[in-house]
Amino acid sequence: MHPQLSPIAFALLALAGGIAGFVDSIAGGGGMISLPALLAAGLPPHLALGTNKLQSSFGSLTASLRYRAAGIVRFRDMVPGIAATAIGAGLGALAVGAVDSGVLRLLIPVLLLAILVFLVLRPRFGLRQEESRVGWIPFWIIAGLILGFYDGFFGPGTGTFWAMALVGLAGLDMRGATAHTKVANFTSNVVSLAVFLSAGTVIMTLGLAMGAAQAAGAWAGSRMALRKGAGFIRIVTLAVTGAMIVYIVIRYWIGAWFPS
Repeated sequence: MHPQLSPIAFALLALAGGIAGFVDSIAGGGGMISLPALLAAGLPPHLALGTNKLQSSFGSLTASLRYRAAGIVRFRDMVPGIAATAIGAGLGALAVGAVDSGVLRLLIPVLLLAILVFLVLRPRFGLRQEESRVGWIPFWIIAGLILGFYDGFFGPGTGTFWAMALVGLAGLDMRGATAHTKVANFTSNVVSLAVFLSAGTVIMTLGLAMGAAQAAGAWAGSRMALRKGAGFIRIVTLAVTGAMIVYIVIRYWIGAWFPS
């Protein structure tokens, strides 16, 4: 049975979805806004996770279409990556109940902190497109399987890891990396959502309402990212990565504010 939400709580959750969509379309990390909001509203974790996947799918799809319309990303070039990400996400979702994520909970904040320090020390990183260090298809197959699995299994920081891989290995600038990341995020979101739907752990009315707000926020955020360019995205990425470290430490290390 789903918990009853007041009209005010419903509206506030929709607002959280919109803000999350705005932030996520620029630098990822929208889940650290929408998921705590769902938990704070009294949803049990399994319903919060499933509903969050539904609403976040709207944002990642909207941002993907917006970047495609701007010519930043071409879906046909990403077919190997989409397929590999879908397979990885499916395997990750299936592994959730079979593998302990405790090591990841300890490791991910450390990796994000390393990325944050790296970005601070390399102020020009991601500001312009460079030569790819690996082949396009091998990159997408390997990165799609690994990061798709991670997103399906655990999730926090996926957008940051995608962006760093796309800039550091594929040679894209931050704007191009963000655009391609949204397509990969949508792929893994949909696969994970299918798992939650099959388990009946999605509140459809709430997820659709938040999804509509998420789409509006993603449209506005991707529009700003396109207008401001790589330098702006880099600044937002620094801020979001720092906030993500705090979020994961509080949620997974300390456990305060969140039900277990």
